[in-house]
Amino acid sequence: MHRREFLRAGVLAGMGTLLAPMINRGRFRLFADDRVEHSGRAVELVARSTVIDMLGLLTLDWPRLGLWQSEPQRFGALDFHRFQGSGIQVFHPAVDPDDPVDPWGAARRWTDGWNRLIGHRPDCFLRVDAAADLTRARQLGRIGILVGFQSSDHFRTVDDIALFHRQGQRVSQLTYNEKNRIGCGCKVAFDQGLSEYGATVVQAMNRVGMAIDVSHCSERTSLDAFAISHKPVLITHANCRALVPQPRCKSDAVIRAMAARGGVMGITTVPAFVHPRPPATFEQVLDHFDHVARLVGVEHVGLGSDTDLDALDPRTGRVRPMYAIAGLDHPRRVFDLAEGLLRRGYGEKDVELVLGGNFARVLAQIFDVPPPAPPWLDCPRSPWSCPEAPSQAAR
Repeated sequence: MHRREFLRAGVLAGMGTLLAPMINRGRFRLFADDRVEHSGRAVELVARSTVIDMLGLLTLDWPRLGLWQSEPQRFGALDFHRFQGSGIQVFHPAVDPDDPVDPWGAARRWTDGWNRLIGHRPDCFLRVDAAADLTRARQLGRIGILVGFQSSDHFRTVDDIALFHRQGQRVSQLTYNEKNRIGCGCKVAFDQGLSEYGATVVQAMNRVGMAIDVSHCSERTSLDAFAISHKPVLITHANCRALVPQPRCKSDAVIRAMAARGGVMGITTVPAFVHPRPPATFEQVLDHFDHVARLVGVEHVGLGSDTDLDALDPRTGRVRPMYAIAGLDHPRRVFDLAEGLLRRGYGEKDVELVLGGNFARVLAQIFDVPPPAPPWLDCPRSPWSCPEAPSQAAR
């Protein structure tokens, strides 16, 4: 079999709901009831890429997720094939613990639920603990799960960071929309930036190899995190304020600072962040990828959808209005993205970077934990007090 035919066959074989005939000079209908065709070139790109959605939920139907986690055998073959058919190999299904009374307990229950599902269904899932697991998930045909949170309220002290790292957590957003002990969220009226405690949290996350996320953080908190962290900091799911002037979108100053430290920004498919006036379109989603690529380089942009696989309301079976993007079908969004970027003139290598190569690269840098450095070496990066460096003679 020719290599191109092999790649096509491979990606299509993993999609249990696909009709997948090759038609019209190398174009495909990915799903049996699909009216949209994708080029063989786009399908091949998805097939050979490690596709990472840095805010991709398995489902927005929380009772259903609870059932999968409490009774893992209820995650069936059809469920598995749906995720395989999406083209996404690694999901980061992060939530805000959203329990003001006991965020630590809520976070433990969340990590326990994922560990139960993954542990009982190794035929379907692989927990991503190290950079090598990102490609292993694709090689083994498993669904990679990056356990994370959209708030760090569950860190009662910096010691909890190592505890949750041992439980499998690999990503943590510093704040959600409001202020917490660590820093300020994007909706605060007075942005005070990162707190002194927040600075110690950033440094502790660096030490254990946990990725820092500032997607919902305020401008100043984001910039403080970039300045203090000695590892790249992520914006897993946000859009560009230059295109949509609202607090949840990131300014050019923040995007430049993120890229200067080696970070990557995931673009969402949430209409309110895509265009200031409805209806939002898929072409406008692509505009945000373009803006980041032109501003700081294609090496610093990726996918952070901020929804689940199909964005459906389980009560109606229709796409939720808050996720409706004209010209985008969520279950095939990765193929739409590959097609759209190719159409806009991106090279194949660049498309592979956007689909997941950029996040794979930066996560490898973050997860790698070198031997601890003397404490005074971090001192210039922090505006707060640190251990005094020994004198030249003492060294």
